[in-house]
Amino acid sequence: MSPAEASVLLPGDTIDPSHIPTHPKKALQLGPGLRHIPPSTILPTVAGQLVTDRRKNSLWVEYNGGRYVPSQGDLVIGQVHHGAADFYYVQLTPHTSNALLPVLAFEMATKKTRPQLANGQLVYARVSLANKHMDAELECVNPATGKADGLGPLTGGMLFTFSLGFARRLLMPKSTTDGGVVVLEELGNLGLGFEIAVGRNGKVWVNSEAVRSILVVGRALKETDDGHLDVDAQRKLVKKLIRETG
Repeated sequence: MSPAEASVLLPGDTIDPSHIPTHPKKALQLGPGLRHIPPSTILPTVAGQLVTDRRKNSLWVEYNGGRYVPSQGDLVIGQVHHGAADFYYVQLTPHTSNALLPVLAFEMATKKTRPQLANGQLVYARVSLANKHMDAELECVNPATGKADGLGPLTGGMLFTFSLGFARRLLMPKSTTDGGVVVLEELGNLGLGFEIAVGRNGKVWVNSEAVRSILVVGRALKETDDGHLDVDAQRKLVKKLIRETG
């Protein structure tokens, strides 16, 4: 994605056809903030920045307000609310219906070897089915390879909540250049060891052997999000946090 592929829209605005991606094999995927009106009209439903991902043949409106609405392909962090025979019911936000996570939607899972998830367990998952008339469905396995690819239960660490727009920036393939978020790279360059999982629903899980490192990462992300910090301000923030906690 490049700056030329983004534009600011208001609800009901006409979208420039040059911003609508095309792909010979992949169907166009509409993400949050857009509505399809048959046969071929696409209208924004919120004010924000139109973003095009030509690699995934997808289009969405970047905005910070509102509640998270699951979209197919989203990576999310959820909390197991309760389990049943065939599904775990997973809370993605306090304001949406629980998503369904099939007990067999894990790497190498069978009826005998399926993971036993306790209520309150955090999971990193992908939205496999999203329909406004049905509860969203999740998976913790890549259906093409049968591998987890980093998805599954999250153990230890701490969970932080950020704006939806900031989470989207963190999930960009080139989050430092396209998303303008450099705090994680800067912290790593200064020797801080940590692992992280980012959910499109505004949840970020951070883990490290040192609790101090978890808190530093969480604070750096929070101040970047709340303060809308640019790249230079983020670098100054990281140096200040390392100095204060070193």
